[in-house]
Amino acid sequence: MSRVAKNPITVPKGVTITLKGQDLTIKGSKGTIEYRAHDLVKLSHEGDILRTVAQGETVVADAISGTARANINNMIIGVTHGFERKLELIGVGYRAQVQGKKLNLTLGFSHPVNYDIPHGITIETPTQTEVVIKGLSKQLVGQVAAEIRSYRPPEPYKGKGVRYAGEKIELKETKKK
Repeated sequence: MSRVAKNPITVPKGVTITLKGQDLTIKGSKGTIEYRAHDLVKLSHEGDILRTVAQGETVVADAISGTARANINNMIIGVTHGFERKLELIGVGYRAQVQGKKLNLTLGFSHPVNYDIPHGITIETPTQTEVVIKGLSKQLVGQVAAEIRSYRPPEPYKGKGVRYAGEKIELKETKKK
């Protein structure tokens, strides 16, 4: 059995869990998330304990049960606390601003980059060079951050570009004559 799946999930106060077969609905103070478990995973809910158990003795069933447990635990954290990821824009003239459901980025291209903000995500720009991405789903927050970073990843010579807050960029030395 998967070591991750062996650990039960403790449901905190204020979180409501509804289990109907393989469909799981998690409701908390920040919102609601729905999850459909794989057929190789059996979910059981008693009191404030939620368990994931592999159906069968296969390696795949063990792996999927551990993944399901981690995903459900992240969803519970998401509906209670939420997830956030911060990005920094490093470079002369690099700016970001939110206009409605779009994030407008000026990243040194000949044109501005407009990013459509997906449903379930809120983006804030406290300053022109900071972007804060918030949401209930850890996967979606990380995906949006990676997509925004991919427009202009940090380059290795001057470090210009979009980087995660606190990310260390190893700068290369330029060619010498």
